Amino acid sequence: MKIALALFAYLFGTIPTGYIIFRITEKKDIRKYGSFNTGATNVLRLKGWKYALPVLIIDVLKGAIPVYFALVLFPDKTFVSTCAFLVVFGHCFPFYLRFNGGKGIATSLGVFAVLAFKPFLLTFAVFFLVIAITRFVSLGSILSVLSFPFFAYLLQIETEIVYSSILIFLLVLLRHWNNIQRLFQGKERKLGEKTP
Repeated sequence: MKIALALFAYLFGTIPTGYIIFRITEKKDIRKYGSFNTGATNVLRLKGWKYALPVLIIDVLKGAIPVYFALVLFPDKTFVSTCAFLVVFGHCFPFYLRFNGGKGIATSLGVFAVLAFKPFLLTFAVFFLVIAITRFVSLGSILSVLSFPFFAYLLQIETEIVYSSILIFLLVLLRHWNNIQRLFQGKERKLGEKTP
């Protein structure tokens, strides 16, 4: 049963919300445009809030639902933490899209909300504060996911959750590597700037 639920977590994470919405509305592969991924931020730049908001909501739920079921069915924090990582991994690397999915932020936030709600609220605050100050979604995304394990540790959340959130951060860092390079080069687009 645990193997089946872990597999479900990965497969549920692979649902490519942004890809589906862009394919339906534009008849094109979103991975060939903008920042070349299926995430809500890319949909926002290419299509606007009307299409990005459903992607954001669904991707958050994608993270929350498998972790919630894992927590209810098997209150084993090591297993729950494994499912948390797998659902984010699935979002970032869906096997049927040649392992090129989203960048994991919305799904990570959904995961964090279920794993430990108080650290999640602080993480959410970091996300919006950094974006409000800098207008860099990528920077807000990276720093918010980085902040979760620190907040979880300070609030004495289970060690397994802290460790899995560090792994999730490393995954998000990998997916944002090009953004990090553009930030250092001064070439990263700010929120509201359209993709050429």
